[in-house]
Amino acid sequence: MKAKILHESAGRIRVRVQQKHMTLEQADLLEYYFRKQDGIKDVQVFDRTCDVIVRYTCARSEVIAALGAFSYAEAKALDVVPDHTGRALSREYEDKIAASVLRRILCKTVVPAPMRAAIALIKSVKYIRHGISSLAQGKLEVSVLDATAITVSMLRGDFDTASSVMFLLGIGETLEEWTHKKSVDDLARTMSLHVDKVWCLVDGQEVLTPVNEVQVGDEIVVRTSNMIPLDGKVVSGEMTVNQASITGESLPVRKDAGTYVYAGTVVEEGTCVVRVDKNSGSGRYDRIVKMIEESEKLKSMSEDKASHLADKLVPYSLGGTALVYLLTGNATRALSVLMVDFSCALKLAMPLSVLSAMRESSTHHISVKGGRFLEAVSAADTIVLDKTGTLTHATPKVAKIIPFGGNNENEMLRLAACLEEHYPHSMAKAVVQEAAKRDLKHEECHSEIEYVVAHGISSMVDKQRVLIGSYHFIFEDEQCTLREEDKALFDSIPEEYSPLYLAISGELAAVICVEDPLREEAADVIDQLHTLGIQHVVMMTGDNSKTANAVAAKLGIDKYYAEVLPEQKAEFVKAEHEAGRKVIMVGDGVNDSPALSEADAGIAISDGAAIAREIADITISADDLYTLVTLKKISDALMQRIDRNYRFIIGFNLGLILLGVAGVLQPATSAMLHNLSTLGISLDSMTNLLSE
Repeated sequence: MKAKILHESAGRIRVRVQQKHMTLEQADLLEYYFRKQDGIKDVQVFDRTCDVIVRYTCARSEVIAALGAFSYAEAKALDVVPDHTGRALSREYEDKIAASVLRRILCKTVVPAPMRAAIALIKSVKYIRHGISSLAQGKLEVSVLDATAITVSMLRGDFDTASSVMFLLGIGETLEEWTHKKSVDDLARTMSLHVDKVWCLVDGQEVLTPVNEVQVGDEIVVRTSNMIPLDGKVVSGEMTVNQASITGESLPVRKDAGTYVYAGTVVEEGTCVVRVDKNSGSGRYDRIVKMIEESEKLKSMSEDKASHLADKLVPYSLGGTALVYLLTGNATRALSVLMVDFSCALKLAMPLSVLSAMRESSTHHISVKGGRFLEAVSAADTIVLDKTGTLTHATPKVAKIIPFGGNNENEMLRLAACLEEHYPHSMAKAVVQEAAKRDLKHEECHSEIEYVVAHGISSMVDKQRVLIGSYHFIFEDEQCTLREEDKALFDSIPEEYSPLYLAISGELAAVICVEDPLREEAADVIDQLHTLGIQHVVMMTGDNSKTANAVAAKLGIDKYYAEVLPEQKAEFVKAEHEAGRKVIMVGDGVNDSPALSEADAGIAISDGAAIAREIADITISADDLYTLVTLKKISDALMQRIDRNYRFIIGFNLGLILLGVAGVLQPATSAMLHNLSTLGISLDSMTNLLSE
């Protein structure tokens, strides 16, 4: 591909593609192809101008080479573009607004006055009808105020003012519709699937298969914490499924043989074999959109407040108009009150501010499921952090394997990997990766396995019961034993490791020591959260008390709880609520899910368990814990902007009303200044909250 460099600075380059016209499809291909490349931080493609902005961390020469080697055909063959990107939707509404403005200019400059009056009269029918309908229902809403202002203006022969009011109302309706549809689209896409491979049942054996190779009629196995990747019917087994992303149901649903399951829902407990019905989970996006549109998830409290306040001010505006006319007998001054209503700015600026914050969050790899959760983050005074995978790196490593009872080290690792490969937890991944590193093959050699949330895994191998999990699970729940001659070796296990205990037939067979280093930025992040107003930073972990105490002291954590179970995390959040605190919960595992659901804002780590991402209100990047700080800053800045907007809208429009009543401003001037201020505050609300 040929391109010309327009501008560049450290880590950023802007180029213009040498082609006359770029289609929306080509823009998406170019953008998503480069998003997949290593070292590319962010990509923006402007299809109208054929410009591309690339932010990168790799060598400049690699970016230039990638641009030169790019081909639309090759990118299309790689299938990198998701089904819904949002670009077509944005173009549709950009064109609508541009067309409205162009029609307005042409009407003002070309169309004769009598014809403009006729056009205004025709357009007014819709607004007058809405006003009459509202009155017929016994409601004094903004539509009544709009209809009154338009009607009075036309009765006075001021068709230009009436036309201006209707033009701005039309722009407002278009922007409001765009805001809603874009919010729904963005949210639906953030809830899309992130499943690359599935366990496919082939001749009675489970085979890890790329999801795009699964065909209709194939049978796949799904277990606790797995996301169901494809639509289908349960053939055997029993499980409970969280279907909130599809149906909006808050409680899990029981599924057994003969019932239907949907792509994107998450298994909370159990195991099932599912016969695939649709090989791409088709229809999921449309189902999500329908569910979102029927819910109140998108609306923040500020948007509700703005809408209700606009309606509450209607009687005062109408009363003020009547009072001014009775006192002065001057219709012009009375009309000045009608020409300035608070609804346009209130109903536009607030949702635009929320949408802008959600959009800006996404540029920082933060996915927010609704405006109300940004408000919750801003209001929060307590944050609860899981340790493993949250305060520690999401990619722990096996440091050493200690076999007991004369067992072979590699054989114990092979057995552990065979069980752990079915579950997405970071500790399980460490075991599987270590087996791969040692080139140990671990074909399915066990019967059906059982996953006990926050404890471990149980299965049968060669007619022997094999267990792997926590100390509590192995020694307290399952009453496994340790040989007398192995006690000294057991006591010598270093405390800095997170151990996984493997038992065979009720006897400890090995301890797998997992090294789980703290994130380098964790201490600084906690310090910054304190600075930003978080009063209580709490760590909750399943690790032992000694490890938890050392981590808490090192990171500056206010309080910690060790050896906790999932329900205990949720109970703590509930207790904090009862104490009047607003709580954020951050976690990545199945055991964090109850607390994520209970919190005012549940935040999941992007590469954590599927059920954690599903239940959470916000998902942040796993690469950098500083995104928590960014999220808090965006949330605080959003609430500051909303408060500032309220003050400006009320103050400015009240000033226009007073100047109109005093006779300083004519109704047409008041309407113009009101309209300009509405557009200005709406444009300001769409700007970034944080400076680059």
